[in-house]
Amino acid sequence: MDHFKLPAIDIPRLELPPAVLNMLEEAKEKLAHRPKLLRQFLNCFPNTLETTTKLLDDGTTFVITGDIPAMWLRDSVEQVMHYLPLAGEDAALQRIIGGLIRRHIQYIRVDPYANAFNETASGWHWDASDETEQSPWVWERKFELDSLCFTIRLAYAYWRGTGRTDIFDEGFKSAMESIVALWKKEQRHFAESTYRFTRRNCPDIDTLRNRGLGMPVNYTGMIWSGFRPSDDACELHYNIPSNMFAAVSLGQMQEIAVWVFRDKALAAGMAELEAEVRHGIKLYGLYRHPEFGLIYAYETDGYGNYSLIDDAGTPGLLSIPYLGYAGVDDAVYQNTRRFILSRENPFYYEGAAARGIGSPHTPPGYIWHMALSMQGLTAATDEEMLEMIAMLEATDGGTGYMHEGFLADDPQVFTRPWFAWSNSLFSQLVCKAMKKGLLYVN
Repeated sequence: MDHFKLPAIDIPRLELPPAVLNMLEEAKEKLAHRPKLLRQFLNCFPNTLETTTKLLDDGTTFVITGDIPAMWLRDSVEQVMHYLPLAGEDAALQRIIGGLIRRHIQYIRVDPYANAFNETASGWHWDASDETEQSPWVWERKFELDSLCFTIRLAYAYWRGTGRTDIFDEGFKSAMESIVALWKKEQRHFAESTYRFTRRNCPDIDTLRNRGLGMPVNYTGMIWSGFRPSDDACELHYNIPSNMFAAVSLGQMQEIAVWVFRDKALAAGMAELEAEVRHGIKLYGLYRHPEFGLIYAYETDGYGNYSLIDDAGTPGLLSIPYLGYAGVDDAVYQNTRRFILSRENPFYYEGAAARGIGSPHTPPGYIWHMALSMQGLTAATDEEMLEMIAMLEATDGGTGYMHEGFLADDPQVFTRPWFAWSNSLFSQLVCKAMKKGLLYVN
């Protein structure tokens, strides 16, 4: 397959649920004094439902990323997270989100190592020549630790937000058991794992070195990951934000195991794994920076090597409070935040139009809208939150939508004009600010 010739996919336009329509009406009142921001919100808030979401006959939901006709576990969750606060009393939203969780579980039971899937067993792949175990359901089989965490994040938030437990069937329990077994195996990747991934004739960040095994790592208690949340290969393979996310997810799975499945033995195994991961982060994931003090590294190999960066995607170091690993006021997080929002972070850029975090996934000098939204969502002050909203408002390139990356000197130069996750995270930030009363003018 030539992966630059993407297959077409039919996404019928959904009728917007009542709670979503109500939110749009609320925004028209609260943002009337800021017409550009209002236009962006009215475009971005329903974008996932209007352009990427398909209800399937089996009761599940398929959500594409936007301009790529496949469903990423990670992206599809973040594309709907801003709807969860509205789902408690809206049956249509419950059908959509509950169906997405069920579709996730189906995919995890097909291949828990894969990051992206097809709607059917069509055999479409991003690159059919990848040297790994290929299923016709799998679009891409990059093992990214965070992918499985996002499934748990959505299921847990849906349960706590709606009180519904119908998603927690035997298939869900089986998927949780598979996740725990895989993560235990990947704690000792070189000794126990059969996962390999090699892609030929591609950039270095698109494949794993060392015959598909990745570079050597020491045992730390943390979980090995082949690729980052950006889909780029890890350099040192213990990705600290992803392991933080896994620790949070293991805590959430314990609650589900105890309160829904009444399985204390399963919960005990999860608790043991969580303790090992958290210990590994504390022992191997911290770095004493000469200027910023004790900070979290982005990656480590357990041999004393560190990657001191942050990437714009979630999970990243900036998103630690968003994930629930530590609070905004945590001292090490604040040190880390000062580092990653400085020129000491090689992917922090400042330009004539904006300043913020980019990614090795996009060209140098490109800031990601998602990073600006996350900076606003994790801001310690209302002033910083409003500053990020103003920056987002000013950098849409005149399109009325958020993008992936944009040139710090010229927002009209950008990547991915249709990127639903970025629209959703922006919407989540604006909703948070509206809820706090920061954008309302009497």
